[in-house]
Amino acid sequence: MLLKKLQLKTIDFKFALTICFFLFLTPIITAQEIIPDVVAQKPVETPSGGKLKIDGIIATVGDYIVLDSDIDKGFLEITAQGGSVKDITRCQMLGKLLEDKLYAHQAIQDSIIVSDAEVRGMMEDRLNYMTQQVGDINKVVEYYKKSSVEEFKTYFADILKEQKLASEMRDKIIKDVEITPEEVRNFFKKIPKDELPTFGAEMEVAQIVVEPKISKEDKQKVIDRLNAIRQDVLEGSSFATKAVLYSQDPGSSPNGGYYKMTRKTAFVKEFKDVAFSLQAGEISQPFETTFGFHIIMVDKIKGQEVELRHILIAPTVSEAALKEAKERITTIRNKIVNKEVTFAEAARTESDEKETRANGGTLVNPTTQDTRFELTKMDPTLYSQVSNLKGDEVSQPLLNTDDKGKKTYKLITVTNRIDEHTADYAKDYTKIKELALKEKQINAIAKWFDTKIKDTYIKIIGEYKDCTFANNWLKK
Repeated sequence: MLLKKLQLKTIDFKFALTICFFLFLTPIITAQEIIPDVVAQKPVETPSGGKLKIDGIIATVGDYIVLDSDIDKGFLEITAQGGSVKDITRCQMLGKLLEDKLYAHQAIQDSIIVSDAEVRGMMEDRLNYMTQQVGDINKVVEYYKKSSVEEFKTYFADILKEQKLASEMRDKIIKDVEITPEEVRNFFKKIPKDELPTFGAEMEVAQIVVEPKISKEDKQKVIDRLNAIRQDVLEGSSFATKAVLYSQDPGSSPNGGYYKMTRKTAFVKEFKDVAFSLQAGEISQPFETTFGFHIIMVDKIKGQEVELRHILIAPTVSEAALKEAKERITTIRNKIVNKEVTFAEAARTESDEKETRANGGTLVNPTTQDTRFELTKMDPTLYSQVSNLKGDEVSQPLLNTDDKGKKTYKLITVTNRIDEHTADYAKDYTKIKELALKEKQINAIAKWFDTKIKDTYIKIIGEYKDCTFANNWLKK
């Protein structure tokens, strides 16, 4: 029963995760002010004699309100994205909205700051996504019943800021939640044998990567270009504009090269070393990382946090360099196939990928931080490369182009295949640890809600007073 209880306890958590993507794109929330009680859904006569529901406030959480129409928008968005709403009640939807409101309200109380630059970056990402879906930004504006793109952006900026506040607050609650091996063991022991979870078929994969060599002349061309951009900025040009025009980093160039980071942020060491050596307003000299060459300008320094902009430009790989790389990796493959070296030995001595080289080329699943990849959740590109490999077969040289346009050649092999099986503590420790940690995080969030609901002004009116919520929103 323990696993079933855990599933029941997490039902609202899973529900939140299910719809967060849709709410992420949708302005569910409106103004940030407390308005005197209004009777929600008051019916009035229409010219045809029918009843028309008037939109109104149905809940207040601190400085935030929820309208009855916000619930309808939530359902519409889920349906528009192909999701099912048949098992989601209006009360559940309201419960999720109330959670988001409390997160955002408390984030402000805890002095969590979301900068305008962050909001602008989020805005560009969302607008790009929406425009890709419908083909025209004006259709997005029309959908949200706004008169212009600028009016929509102003409206949407408040929504995005609230969502970011809520996200930062959630992260803060669970940031320090850790799990010990003893807690993982106890979690597993409490699950009856007939209720142990089943894990799908998995595989472990290794790769050898060969990078085309870039000439000193090609590198110098990029350095000279970055120095010219740097000089333009020193003479008054906008760094952000230059980043939009010239940076090859798809994650930041639309936002003017903006990043916010701390020492713990997952950036390569060379990038962090330069970022934290600069003063506010200072621009770095060009420097190299595995992604190419960069320049950084620091906008603000807030304690241990740095807000910066950067421009990335990668040297162009020549056809001759690509040909040489392919010949080199073909030679490596021949040695492995002829049993002159093992795949792991070749990876340790020949691979240009530092992250996997020391581990014999073994890939780490970025989602689970484990070496196993569940077939049904595997990246489609990786799956297509390994699905037809048999035994310890080594792939032919594969030309790979990453999201920044960097080209490499690689060899791939499957080092282990795990059939679908019932959870085993020794074999599946990482997955069991993840489940145990998730339960502990859920408990931490539930405890936080219990405390903050008691200390926050919350009012629910109309028919929603009869809802049964997972959290004590009605303070009974």
